[in-house]
Amino acid sequence: MSTAIPTNPATLISHDDVRQHALAVLDRLGVPNPFTDGGELVSRSPITGGELGRLRAHTPAEVTDIVSRAQAAFEQWRVVPAPVRGKLVRELGELLRQHKDDLGALVSIEAGKISSEGLGEVQEMIDICDLGVGLSRQLFGQTIATERPGHRMMEQWHPLGVIGVISAFNFPVAVWSWNTALALVCGDSVVWKPSEKTLLTGLACQALVTEAARRAGAPADISQLVLGGVATGEALVDDPRVALISATGSTRMGRAVAPRVAGRFGRLLLELGGNNAAIVTPSADLDLTVRGIVFSAAGTAGQRCTSLRRVIAHSSIADELLERLKNAYATLPIGSPLAAGTLVGPLIDAASFEGFRKALQAAQADGGELIVGGERVPVGEGEDTDQAFYVQPAIVKMPGQTAIVKAETFSPILYVLTYDTFDEAVALQNDVAQGLSSSVFTLNVREAEQFLSATGSDCGIANVNIGPSGAEIGGAFGGEKETGGGRESGSDAWKAYMRRSTNTVNYSTELPLAQGVEFV
Repeated sequence: MSTAIPTNPATLISHDDVRQHALAVLDRLGVPNPFTDGGELVSRSPITGGELGRLRAHTPAEVTDIVSRAQAAFEQWRVVPAPVRGKLVRELGELLRQHKDDLGALVSIEAGKISSEGLGEVQEMIDICDLGVGLSRQLFGQTIATERPGHRMMEQWHPLGVIGVISAFNFPVAVWSWNTALALVCGDSVVWKPSEKTLLTGLACQALVTEAARRAGAPADISQLVLGGVATGEALVDDPRVALISATGSTRMGRAVAPRVAGRFGRLLLELGGNNAAIVTPSADLDLTVRGIVFSAAGTAGQRCTSLRRVIAHSSIADELLERLKNAYATLPIGSPLAAGTLVGPLIDAASFEGFRKALQAAQADGGELIVGGERVPVGEGEDTDQAFYVQPAIVKMPGQTAIVKAETFSPILYVLTYDTFDEAVALQNDVAQGLSSSVFTLNVREAEQFLSATGSDCGIANVNIGPSGAEIGGAFGGEKETGGGRESGSDAWKAYMRRSTNTVNYSTELPLAQGVEFV
């Protein structure tokens, strides 16, 4: 039985309770106690900051062996018809439905997400499995008109190979599923390196996909897990048999990974930083706008790549908007993500808190006015709570878009800027290095359409009357500029996991050449 969870969001359950709860959940997910004495990797829960246990990292040599097994599995899997491959993803989706509550709880324990967000992340996994099953019968090529009589030209899509997935702590399971569900139906095998901060969710997902493969009669090594730090990641990134590296994380990480993969002519799918803005116009529905802003900025304690970091408000409504936001922020329940009623859980670790603190200092040094928040919030008592970092989400009114505003700080800081013309607002929105997500709150159709046009937002995601945070799996997810240019999840993102072959068939008795070339 799992440990009872208190209902008071101001109460931090003891570290021993959190650890025992994690072990009970892991056991139900098919993972017996994974901890070992002397392991190099430390598993912690941000709920208390305490150590859950230690795990052993894979060596580079072990990664090489795992890739070898994944390559062998790929060679079997690629000849299985795609609709049959879809059976594996359907089995995974059913297991996720069965274990949704437990996996969602493990996300909360390890990543600090509130319960509804942990469950929502698992639902996103279920949704991508549903999409993948349907996709397994719709991996369409096309027939192309040819200038040569008696010929047919067409395109086909074939399985690509071993897919290496590197994921970040803030979406410890959903991003893996985006890649894995599509890669498996496309005929690929997967090797996954989860964040060192969220190792347990990686073990849980591996247990589920292993069981799904058994039920579907798929190769046992079709999806595998490697645990470790930089050396483990480099071994995966550098292996020439890994056809695609899909890496989610910071822009700094992307700068390290990209040249290594490019140097061996591998493929890259990068989902990197975001510095997302919401333009608020004079016609905006402020009731709707405030709700959208508060979730986008404070949800997940500001630790989403799509979190709202900048509000660009028209000068005529900026003061009213700020007052409404200040009042909303003052009522946000902060505490254990496992407790009922909590809306803001902890930052992931001490480094995140230090980034939060330094960014606020820099903003105020640049002339920013702290409107609300910014304090560390004491939550509960007990062992290791000095390593649990809960903060009051902050709003800072800025005199302009300074260097700190243009930097991505992975914590709940919302910078508020003002504008006078819509063109000025769009220019401010675009004047950052990142290009992930964006939004505008307006009832003016001209402003909405301009924002979505080629001269509007330069981001991969542009929304009207909803915040930049959150996405559905039906649409391709990703961004431009220093966000990396990758696309995952829906639409035609599946093409990243396949190789294209253009074919010409001559069914005539002649041999005409293209472009009128004669060769006798």
